Amino acid sequence: MPDRIIKLCHDKGLKITGQRRVIARVLGESNDHPDVELVHKRAVAIDPKISIATVYRTVRLFEENDILDRHDFGDGRARYEEVSEAHHDHLIDIESGEVIEFENAEIEALQRAVAEKLGYRLVDHRLELYGVQSKKK
Repeated sequence: MPDRIIKLCHDKGLKITGQRRVIARVLGESNDHPDVELVHKRAVAIDPKISIATVYRTVRLFEENDILDRHDFGDGRARYEEVSEAHHDHLIDIESGEVIEFENAEIEALQRAVAEKLGYRLVDHRLELYGVQSKKK
């Protein structure tokens, strides 16, 4: 939600310029995990004066202030999503590039159990699965 990103900016004392507001809107309305070039393409459709440099600076600012999460899904592009209140993992279709978010309680329990067995208390993790669609018979 773009309003959530703007609220987080206010909470963190960041100035909200008109162009940052547009970029926040683009990111908040994204159902995918866009890279900077795609954010820029969507932003200039709203405000043609937004430069790619402004998008890079804004995305970096949002990332540094824990408003965005940065992902590298192995395609050579940094991709972004709004920091989520609820944990989720990702399945990346390596043929199409589609990123599917999912939650799975069994995987979460198994990861905690593995950490505990090795003498650790799990404090954070990321799980990325890479695959291709199974052929339907």
